[in-house]
Amino acid sequence: MKVVNLKQAILQAWKERWSDYQWAINMKRFFPRGATWDILNLAGAGGAGIPHPKCFCVSLLQFDDFSRDLCVQSLLEIMDMFCDRLSCHGKAEECISLCRALLSALNWLLRCAAFYAEKLKETLEQVAAEAQLKMCLERLEKMLGSTKNRALIHIAKLEETSSWSTVEQSLVKLGENLNNLSNSPLRSQADDCVSLIKSIPTMLSVHSEQLNKTGFPTVHAVVLLEGTMNLTGETQPLVEQLMMVKRMQRIPSPLFVLEIWKACFVGLIESPEGTEELKWTAFTFLKIPQVLVKLKKYPQGDKDFTEDVNCAFKFLLKLTPLLDKADQRCNCDCTSLLLQECGKQGLLSEANMNKLIDKRTVDRKQAPCLKSAENANIQPNPRLILRAEPTVTNILKTMDADHSKSPEGLLGVLGHMLSGKSLDLLLAAAAATGKLKSFARKFIKLNEFTKHISSEDTKPASVRALLFDISFLMLCHVAQTYGSEVILSESSPPGEVPFFETWMLTCMPEEGKILNPDHPCFRPDSTKVESLVALLNNSSEMKLVQMKWHEACLSISAAILEILNAWENGVLTFESIQKITDNIKGKVCSMAVCAVAWLVAHVRMLGLDEREKSLQMIRQLATPLCSENTLQFYNERVVIMSSILEHMCADVLQQTATQIKFPSTGMDTIPYWNLLPPKKPIKEVLTSVFTKVLEKGWVDSRSIHIFDTLLHMGGVYWFCNNLVKELLKETRKEHTLRAVELLYAIFCLDMQQLTLTLLGHILPNLLTDSSKWHTLMDPPGKALAKLSVWCALSSYSSHNKGQASARQKKRHREDIEDYISLFPLDDTQPSKLMRLLSSNEEDANILSSPNRSMSSSLSASQLHTISMRDPLNRVLANLFLLISSILGAKTAGTHTQFVQWFMEECVDCLEQGSRGSILQFMPFTMVSELVKVSTMSSPKIVLAITDLSLPLGRRVAAKAIAAL
Repeated sequence: MKVVNLKQAILQAWKERWSDYQWAINMKRFFPRGATWDILNLAGAGGAGIPHPKCFCVSLLQFDDFSRDLCVQSLLEIMDMFCDRLSCHGKAEECISLCRALLSALNWLLRCAAFYAEKLKETLEQVAAEAQLKMCLERLEKMLGSTKNRALIHIAKLEETSSWSTVEQSLVKLGENLNNLSNSPLRSQADDCVSLIKSIPTMLSVHSEQLNKTGFPTVHAVVLLEGTMNLTGETQPLVEQLMMVKRMQRIPSPLFVLEIWKACFVGLIESPEGTEELKWTAFTFLKIPQVLVKLKKYPQGDKDFTEDVNCAFKFLLKLTPLLDKADQRCNCDCTSLLLQECGKQGLLSEANMNKLIDKRTVDRKQAPCLKSAENANIQPNPRLILRAEPTVTNILKTMDADHSKSPEGLLGVLGHMLSGKSLDLLLAAAAATGKLKSFARKFIKLNEFTKHISSEDTKPASVRALLFDISFLMLCHVAQTYGSEVILSESSPPGEVPFFETWMLTCMPEEGKILNPDHPCFRPDSTKVESLVALLNNSSEMKLVQMKWHEACLSISAAILEILNAWENGVLTFESIQKITDNIKGKVCSMAVCAVAWLVAHVRMLGLDEREKSLQMIRQLATPLCSENTLQFYNERVVIMSSILEHMCADVLQQTATQIKFPSTGMDTIPYWNLLPPKKPIKEVLTSVFTKVLEKGWVDSRSIHIFDTLLHMGGVYWFCNNLVKELLKETRKEHTLRAVELLYAIFCLDMQQLTLTLLGHILPNLLTDSSKWHTLMDPPGKALAKLSVWCALSSYSSHNKGQASARQKKRHREDIEDYISLFPLDDTQPSKLMRLLSSNEEDANILSSPNRSMSSSLSASQLHTISMRDPLNRVLANLFLLISSILGAKTAGTHTQFVQWFMEECVDCLEQGSRGSILQFMPFTMVSELVKVSTMSSPKIVLAITDLSLPLGRRVAAKAIAAL
């Protein structure tokens, strides 16, 4: 067979637009069976021996004698036909062949262009070589100008990595020879082609940033929430959460960093005085610089993160009212201190740091008086916190020493920690730098050390009593200020749980923990109780020598019960009670703390007329002893004790309408406590707070605490359902977007559980109930789709890394749904979902085989063998099955539009190469349904929604794109 006849056949086929069926018949007629096919090497070009027309064309590009100009020109003319209206409606395997053919054509054109670019060196050949190069570049430009072609090449690159390596080599060769090109338009054309080829591997990762916005309330709220409620949390989860928000909302880096600093300054200004103010100061000056150090390590493309930080500070310096107010609150130049800290961490160059400091110094001179006479001598908290951080390290080293060698020296160190606000400064610095857990472990170890008694006289006994008392009080204070989870060890061998952990878990009142005063933990050995009662009742003061303080603390609850009964029955007088309570609180304050802990649990169980004596006893124990015969550091210890007792008694005193005046401690009263207005239904509170937040456009610390209280009281389903209802009521487009940004941040209070509720219950109910479809109209429906995707992505990302904050782990929640029973795993009664999703009985190789007929539910998650025993995975799989059925349904409505918005948002938020994306739960069959939707019928979207790491994913994508 002559090549000219072959070319005529191809031209006729192309002019007459033969179908694949016509092509096959005519090829058999033109070329009878025999050696011809093998000689022309056509069998491999098509799926079953009869090649696809376009693949057949490319098979001719085996010719590489580029010196024969006319032959090359003929082949380039065939290329024109090949690239014109490229489409394929055949099987997936044929479409993959088309991808490979395109890659081969690209490689051939590059080699051809490189050859003629090199020929430009030869003076005699320049004109001809330039003409040939021009022809090559025109075909390259035409091929690469189509997003569809680049998408198909992208698939081929993943199919045949070795072929792509050849393309890269040809690119290098072409680049080297372009220097010979004096023709400026031709050089520009070549550069454009090279750029397009280089963009193919990353064609999914190009997202435009939001340049029309300056405020980002989600970043603001996430930072405020973290600073207010989770100072002890690790920095990495916060960094990843912030990066997720930055990516989803496409926030430019300088504005992103600016929003973080703005939130910090707002937190500093609005934090309540005392411990909360110190926590915010530590968060701003110690933790956030560390967060930025970790953000710096993320890929920034060709941008310099230090320049972004510099730019953010330039913007920040323009917000002089905010900075002036923070300076006034903190009694110092906050911005300059922060700039110095960022300079130390390598976040700013020294030159930029000094310029910014000078600018702020000039601005401060124009500001109203920032230092009043009354606070001129007060040490600013930021300076104190920055000094406290190295002190924490030194104390931890001191605590590592052998306590038995120098207990008096250790006691001196602890005494200094108790003075003024030193303890809270040190704890805040430790919490912000991730050392608080270590700090607590050292004090538990010290507390355990005091159990060991050798023969001792009065002085060592008093030192041991003080070490026990101070360590106990510090641990109580840490638990109340930062949460009991900071105290708990990861695992202790059975029978070796430290005394303080045992007492804290079983006896210490906490928010949301109901204690039973008759629990066995309050009923220790009766002989020890009797001896303690006798000691308290008969002695003029507590003995110290050989005293087992941990046993006394465990026995005090039962002793108090006996003393109360004796008082109730007239056996003991009020004077006797005073003597007993003086003994309890006279030497060690920890016994008073343990006694009040039990009394709080006891009072809750009593009738209104039975509480008086118990409350009187609490009042007696809370009043400091006026005596000179106390142990060292008594006044400092009483300050901490009073703060602990006030926290313990807050709820019970409110419930019993009792007032107990705790001594002025110098510490703050309980911040963010009792925030809900009385006699107002919690649904009204939720609605009114959310409305105020939405009107303001940002969440403040107080609102965060109210939302947290309402979540705790109403439960996850109630909280999520009512907030979604509020979102769906909103009809103003700007307000719906703002509502999504704020709701996402509010959901960060417990993202995992709220996401399960939103995706597993609320969305399916809205999508399957036709009476609710009208609520899903634009703009609220589109906003809910956006919120759902953001929550799903965040939860799946952090869930895979096992990142739940201590606050979320601790939260008591009702069983909103047992996801295992919702979609049972019992093999004898599999649910519809699990029948669809089960892939255990099928081999992964069979599943990925192109010959396998896809079931309606097969998804990438199964080929990656993702566990469906996990609630979030089950909920995501179920939601995508529901979306798939809605897209494939014969009737359409606002619910159909909703799932389109949902999928569009998934694509918008996607990362390059995100194999672990939530879209892996999407059935492969959904791709063909989605490309029928006008807004989703683009090659980039097809690439984004299919898992291209799988052979089956690539076939599905190739088939969908080739048909566009």
